[in-house]
Amino acid sequence: MFYRKSKNTYLVDEVFYMSIHISATPGDIAPIVLMPGDPLRAKYIASHFLSDTRLVSETRNCLFFTGSFQGKSISVGASGMGCPSIGIYSYELYTEYQVDTIIRIGTCGAYDTNLKLFDLINVSQAVSESSFALTAWGMEGSVMDHQGKAFDMINEIAAQKKRDLHRGAIHSSDVFYSNQEGFSPLAMQHNCLGVEMESFALFANAKQLRKNAACLLTVSDLILAKQKLSPEQREKALLPMMELALDAARAL
Repeated sequence: MFYRKSKNTYLVDEVFYMSIHISATPGDIAPIVLMPGDPLRAKYIASHFLSDTRLVSETRNCLFFTGSFQGKSISVGASGMGCPSIGIYSYELYTEYQVDTIIRIGTCGAYDTNLKLFDLINVSQAVSESSFALTAWGMEGSVMDHQGKAFDMINEIAAQKKRDLHRGAIHSSDVFYSNQEGFSPLAMQHNCLGVEMESFALFANAKQLRKNAACLLTVSDLILAKQKLSPEQREKALLPMMELALDAARAL
């Protein structure tokens, strides 16, 4: 929490409560939040797509902005990397700031050889070896579905705009580096299109709290072909994903 003093005294006269990891004040976060992993990507979206933009939190340099997109109030903020990090931020957004919908926007490595660099994936299920859902909420199983209406809205907007969009399961891995060879057996069992690190925890939190959660990904790496986007390509490649997520958020 933080304190605001009156103009004429040093005594505390008002107390505002905020979450542990997000320093925005009540009302500063919109009901819909786009969540890239990278704080600088959040800043890019806010500065290039939103109007009347305000920086509402910078605790731990995990930046959150709120602005307007075609008349709709939208916030964008970073999740960090991995299930524990997005688990913290999404939970505090849902519970402390009354956020209704979170759309994760990120990159993934492709398992499916039919995928190409720049392809977009709307995640229907997150498959993971993570213990996050079990430890946090007592939810058993390794598969977590998307939650609520955001997934369908992304599909609808993509169809309206005639934008190619893959739909399917994604592997949410707890590790980025490993001495294990080959793809995760669990991921292969569920025909995962690719791999990222966050959607399983986001979907679990949304399920527990009865909120909306979706995940939209850009293919940045072809794992078997050993191809990946350059830093210069990444900035351009992510624009279609950002635009699709913003259009879906506006329509919700």
